Amino acid sequence: MDRRARGLALLVAGAFFMEILDATVIAPAAPHIAGDLGVPPVTVNVAITAYLLTLAVFIPISGWLTERFGARRVFTVAIIVFTLASAGCAAAVNLPMLVGTRVLQGVGGALMVPVGRLVVIRTTAKTDLVRAIAYLTWPALAAPLIAPALGGLLSTYASWRLIFLVNVPLGLLALPLARRLIPDVRADTPRRLDRRGFLLVATGTAALVAGLEGIADQNPRWPLAVALLFGAATALILTVVHLLRAANPLVDLRILRVRTYRVTALGGSVFRAVMNAIPFLLPLLFQLGFGWTAAQAGLVVIALFAGNIGIKPVTTPLMRRFGMRPVMAGAVLASAACLIALSSLTGSTPLPLILLVLALSGTFRSIGFTTYNTLAFADVPPERLTGANTLMSTVQELGAGLGVACGALLVRLGASFTEGAEPRFRVAFLALAVLLVVPAVEAFRLPATAGNLIVGRAKS
Repeated sequence: MDRRARGLALLVAGAFFMEILDATVIAPAAPHIAGDLGVPPVTVNVAITAYLLTLAVFIPISGWLTERFGARRVFTVAIIVFTLASAGCAAAVNLPMLVGTRVLQGVGGALMVPVGRLVVIRTTAKTDLVRAIAYLTWPALAAPLIAPALGGLLSTYASWRLIFLVNVPLGLLALPLARRLIPDVRADTPRRLDRRGFLLVATGTAALVAGLEGIADQNPRWPLAVALLFGAATALILTVVHLLRAANPLVDLRILRVRTYRVTALGGSVFRAVMNAIPFLLPLLFQLGFGWTAAQAGLVVIALFAGNIGIKPVTTPLMRRFGMRPVMAGAVLASAACLIALSSLTGSTPLPLILLVLALSGTFRSIGFTTYNTLAFADVPPERLTGANTLMSTVQELGAGLGVACGALLVRLGASFTEGAEPRFRVAFLALAVLLVVPAVEAFRLPATAGNLIVGRAKS
């Protein structure tokens, strides 16, 4: 990779940093936000979920906007929207206002990250994809390492509002760099926007989130929640039917016929959902169950992401030595074991043991994410990369958002037949471990030679 390509990859990595920071920084501060806004702590998950699922709703049109207006313009506008929305979150006076500004952040993130990643993928040879992904991944990994401590410390010793202002100077710095480094990639003849597909995706996703939040509410309104979930299922089924029949669909589901891509998109999204629920649940467990401060909880959660980063240098050699299938399956099974270990933690568990369990969970989380990200585009033809990137970004964000929502729902369900904070979190962690059966089965069904060429192990 030449110097300009590295600069482009690092700029996009910076965009990932901003997005991931805001996706994870809220969790340790949730009790403080809840106390200030007058809502239960678990309810603050809606601000996290709204952000992530807005990404999922708007990512599908990012490809069309890039074709129509050019990557440079879309990326620049996205940074502006994201930065202004971050300032708006800091000024929120109630939960609906916070959720609204988080939705605006999601709109900016939906147009910022996938467009940048698409430019990197389209301008990088397949033989350099692993290196390009490394450039994208390493700086972005710093965000979840910093976010728990930052969120906890600021909310404990200053104000939770400051956690949203961190991205403002980063956004101001990224603007001139985007104008210089992002190429003006666009289509000569942009395809028409699939408006029906977009409305169906937005309706189904919104109804799904509202239904899950309704069930997880402190006083669930069951008829409304069930009606919303039924409406979501109907809308999403109609979405799939429409996308398979449309001449120019919003997202191309036919790319799922590529086996390695399908495993990454479907099984990988379940894995991502489960893994993203953990950083949301842990700070709440430590504060509500163990009685720790937000600062203590945030600092301890760093162990999770320290394991995430620490294993990175050996992940590619592991894939090259053992192959993608064994490494992916091993990461999923080991993550399930770590969830079972997390369910056994109590307020009297020695701190070194807690740190060890968190570090191991982060280690296998990182291995799993890297294998899925590396395998995703291994067998995708170059002419289908745009559609594949859009669909992958959509299902990844949808999985992350639903993971947080499901985590909150499982805690609430645990409270219905257990007493005390610790038992309800134990139920949530065990249920999440069971969900990992799906990606484990998908991983074992992969061909033995899957991804060998892209990691340089052998010719497939």
